[in-house]
Amino acid sequence: MSNLTSYQEPLFHQIAQIIEQARHQVKQTVNVAMVQSYWEIGRLIVEDEQQGEKRAEYGKFVLQDLSKRLTAQFGKGFDVTNLRKMRLFYLAFPIRDAVRPELSWTHYRRLIQLENPQARQWYLKEAVEQNWSARALGRQISVLYYERLLASQNKALVKEEAEQKTEPLQETIQDYLRDPYILDFLNLQDKTYQESEVEQEIIGNLQSFLLELGKGFAFVERQKRVRFDDEDFYIDLVFYNFKLKCFLLIDLKIGKLRHQDIGQMDTYVRLYDDQFKGEDDNPTIGLVLCSEKSEAIAKYSVLADRKQIFSSKYLPYLPTEKELEDKLTQTRLRVEETAGIYRVSGINKSAVKLSITRK
Repeated sequence: MSNLTSYQEPLFHQIAQIIEQARHQVKQTVNVAMVQSYWEIGRLIVEDEQQGEKRAEYGKFVLQDLSKRLTAQFGKGFDVTNLRKMRLFYLAFPIRDAVRPELSWTHYRRLIQLENPQARQWYLKEAVEQNWSARALGRQISVLYYERLLASQNKALVKEEAEQKTEPLQETIQDYLRDPYILDFLNLQDKTYQESEVEQEIIGNLQSFLLELGKGFAFVERQKRVRFDDEDFYIDLVFYNFKLKCFLLIDLKIGKLRHQDIGQMDTYVRLYDDQFKGEDDNPTIGLVLCSEKSEAIAKYSVLADRKQIFSSKYLPYLPTEKELEDKLTQTRLRVEETAGIYRVSGINKSAVKLSITRK
């Protein structure tokens, strides 16, 4: 009997694969139908509402009556709260072709909470392109991915984004690196830890770290050895970005950033370019990821050149709304100062506030 079972193993796996594919297709079909039907329901509610004289009266009585009758006939899913979300869904995405079938109703419930339409469209596009789950989308919104990206742009491009809102921003190396990185998923808060422990936790939560790292990154190796003469150096983490077509070296540091850390990373980048960079690869990027930054070192070191060596702070917890808003303001002011512009502009505070999700 065991021989027969072994012989039939390939047949079993083939049939199981067909069943899994069929179930996935059914799930996708149901999801698309649900999203489309909720959009249509939202459209009908809005159009009917626009014919009424008093919007408040409409919301209070008509939606309650609709909810009661729909629930009696079709069961759960049509309470007043959900009907209001369907209405908001249509208002946020009034063009039906703009509704992407790849995203679920859970995705859209998160997106319609965003007040900033540019941020909403950007998160939708990234969720589709990066195949984010609804949970991943929620986390990216909660850590202000879009706002941090805008804050990293140079002033001319930020102004173009703020005024025109039409063409995509030209992406540079700085746009693929963040400051700060929020590593709340490593569960390091309220404890003393070493650099080796941070590295181990990153490897154990690699999927979450790649999500925080940004788009286009793939893990290559940890503790990568590079040799110079008779001395060996070990790079904490190595990634590759398929959009930038270059390697990213990460050195983890506990405590305040030092000049030695920058010099060490500069050595790593030069050695890595010499020994591992392919002919089709762009120059390697070095990122010192530290728990405390130094503005003096950032100003009076190779970091000021902003070419291939960078530093970012990491936070072992999800910051409060005030902390994130203050950080974005500081980053924006540094960008404007670099460009010779000293006036405050740019980030929409209401968009920042509505982007926060408490855990």
